[in-house]
Amino acid sequence: MTITGYSLTPDVTTGSLSIRNGGDDSDLRMISLGGGDRISANFPLYLEGTMAINRYNPTFIDGIGSSSATVPVHWNSVTGTGGIGWDFPITDELRFRPIAKVMLGHLESDLSIASRVIQNRTGVDMQFLNGGRMNSYGLGGSLMLDYENYKPDQEIDIELRYTNIPVRTFDTSTAVQGSADSQSLAIWARSRIPTPIMLLDRPLRAVFELAHTEFLGDLRGALGFDSLSSVGTGIELDRSASDPIFSRIRLVFRYQFGQNVRGTSIGLAASF
Repeated sequence: MTITGYSLTPDVTTGSLSIRNGGDDSDLRMISLGGGDRISANFPLYLEGTMAINRYNPTFIDGIGSSSATVPVHWNSVTGTGGIGWDFPITDELRFRPIAKVMLGHLESDLSIASRVIQNRTGVDMQFLNGGRMNSYGLGGSLMLDYENYKPDQEIDIELRYTNIPVRTFDTSTAVQGSADSQSLAIWARSRIPTPIMLLDRPLRAVFELAHTEFLGDLRGALGFDSLSSVGTGIELDRSASDPIFSRIRLVFRYQFGQNVRGTSIGLAASF
């Protein structure tokens, strides 16, 4: 339940995350696709959405019944989160944006044999591992400050976001019913600078990016860290002269780090 809370908003620090614990196989994999924007400058209705897939490999050790057992159990979850908000201008570049959000999630185990192994070794009936499922929903929201300063020689975006989405189960196997308090405070900044290189009748842009997320509530420390940071650089191709649908395409290489974790990722994004 808590792990789903890391994938409820568009966040570059958790958009592509794989954690290994001393081996070649990942104990946790997260990947998400998300984004949002205003309908138009004259109609400041804001819409956003995030779709995420998580694969989690917990291990049951010591304390199951009267003996210990180490059994890998792969869990797979899919979550979808939608948000609707409204922009309130503070200045020409700065806006305050409250967002109402709703989330739905589904999780299942793909190793039904694990339940039989545990039951045979410990006498404990863990039916959830054999055909069990967890359905969850969340109702909450975000508060954002959005700064956009676009000039010919440089474009600057900065977002500060606080999110709180309590998550609860429904129509769920008895063994995994519960709730989680998903909160985060994030800041994200991006600068795009035109280069002398021309492609598709537009200058190729250099992209520089910084992001930091503080996890709060039940998310804090759940994976061994309280926060994640990301620094990135890449390129942006302006297609507005030839393709009215996908006006820009970005490729960004990122280095991510936090307490006890570090790694790299590649992000692909499109503006339309």
